[in-house]
Amino acid sequence: MTIQLFYFDSCPSYERALSNLNEAMRQQGLNDPVDMVRVTSVEDAHATQFLGSPTIRIDGRDLEAAGVQESSFGLGCRVYREGQQATGWPSVALIRRALDTA
Repeated sequence: MTIQLFYFDSCPSYERALSNLNEAMRQQGLNDPVDMVRVTSVEDAHATQFLGSPTIRIDGRDLEAAGVQESSFGLGCRVYREGQQATGWPSVALIRRALDTA
């Protein structure tokens, strides 16, 4: 399984996303390496189809189904929505659902 976390340095939310990713993987009994992909420019963002920091992809698929169809790439912080709640990082539950379907 290929697990990537895309981020840029100015967005602190990636640290919480990494923590949640590690917890979700622990709960699933996974120990695959996480490839940290630092996006450093708008050109990098377009080349990697970066949807904002943090972005997690499992086997090349974005955690959120809607993200797959997104086409506005660039350097910015990402918002994850689950029900009525919005945060700057994906929850452990969202990550677990993505791991289950991978």
